[in-house]
Amino acid sequence: MLAAPRVARLTPGSRRHVVTLCRRVQVMIQMDQNARKVRNQDINPCIEESDDSQKCLNAYNYDKSMCSTYFQRYKNCRKYWHDIMVQRRRDGVKPDMPTAAERLEMLTSLGGKPY
Repeated sequence: MLAAPRVARLTPGSRRHVVTLCRRVQVMIQMDQNARKVRNQDINPCIEESDDSQKCLNAYNYDKSMCSTYFQRYKNCRKYWHDIMVQRRRDGVKPDMPTAAERLEMLTSLGGKPY
């Protein structure tokens, strides 16, 4: 006759450990979703400026004083597209942020980036 398989019993301490692991997994999933949003061209219009700032920091060993023009360009980009988003919201245009294709069309009609 076969013996019944042993079922592991959780002690109060091990239950806490399992709950902690579950919370960590949830946080990691949330972080991954946020990272995807940041890299999504339709959500973030300033990926290029952000990447340029990061490259500058890496090139100059994180000496921020050497990268102020890149930081300013990024801030100007964020402000420009935030203002566009606010105006579209006021006008009832959906989505609030123009898609990557719409933004490219807008920038082309302006003759380049205004920031």
